[in-house]
Amino acid sequence: VLVLYPRPSSAYDLAISKMLNVFANRNIEAEFTVYNFDRTDARGLQAVELAKKSGVDLIFTMGSESTAWLWNNYRDGEIPVVSVTSKDPVMLGQMPDYDRGSGSNFAFTSLNMPVAAQLAYVLELKPELKNLAVLVDSKNVSAMQTQARPIAEAAISRGIRVLNLEVQEPENAATELSSLVSDAVSSMRKNDVTLENSIFWVTGSTSVFREIDTINRFSDRVPVLSGVPEVVKEGDKSAALSIGISFESNAHLAAIYGIKVLQRDAEVGKLNVGVVSPPDIAINFRKVREIGLKIPFRFFEGANYIFDYDGKTVRHRGKLITKG
Repeated sequence: VLVLYPRPSSAYDLAISKMLNVFANRNIEAEFTVYNFDRTDARGLQAVELAKKSGVDLIFTMGSESTAWLWNNYRDGEIPVVSVTSKDPVMLGQMPDYDRGSGSNFAFTSLNMPVAAQLAYVLELKPELKNLAVLVDSKNVSAMQTQARPIAEAAISRGIRVLNLEVQEPENAATELSSLVSDAVSSMRKNDVTLENSIFWVTGSTSVFREIDTINRFSDRVPVLSGVPEVVKEGDKSAALSIGISFESNAHLAAIYGIKVLQRDAEVGKLNVGVVSPPDIAINFRKVREIGLKIPFRFFEGANYIFDYDGKTVRHRGKLITKG
């Protein structure tokens, strides 16, 4: 098995670990080679040639960049391909819909949950929502196309004011976000003086969510939410709440797809787009209490990840963590 990824990322580390775990738990003997093609055509083509010559049986494409590159350069190839931690292939134009296979050597899984369902959760939390500030890296095409724009359009259609906070230079994200978030709070106060009906929404842009501490510092008492469950974690460097699909959940589904293909229980080109349901909800009650956010009991009841008032893990992947 070849895992092709475009650059180092903690998200990819989580996903690879989960896939190895699934293969081990199912007693699937497989040799994994993990290859960073560094977002260059030459290294990517070298990896494909290596896969052909060494008899690779399956390729996992890790991340939206890797999946897009291989889709453009190895569609209809002989080796089956399954995408992992990649954003919605329908929104990215790689698949026509969710209800059929690709008809090629690719099977897709999606890191996105349907935006309508995501916004429904947000409106249950804040029924009178007036401002939704969407934080995204302007250079992250997949995050822009499948996360930032869709939720902004859905919010606008419901009469909610949207503030598009786009980081222009990822390497300078901390500085940009300090200004963007602070200015957004000032703007929110114009139609929501107490900030009771405003929200910051963090997309799956690595350069953005890794600066969660900066976002929190300048967000005043406005709740910071995310579509990426991993942005909610132990301690203070965390979003208050997330509603989405975790990297681990997506990787688990992708691993199952891969095993089905390897064992010839499914044809790669006939597999529908894999979407995890229900979503992963993560809550950090330390941050929730800090800003006075009220969490519906349904959210708590269905949350897979919960961190208590001390910021410590008390539920992980739906299982209670006992303190000893």
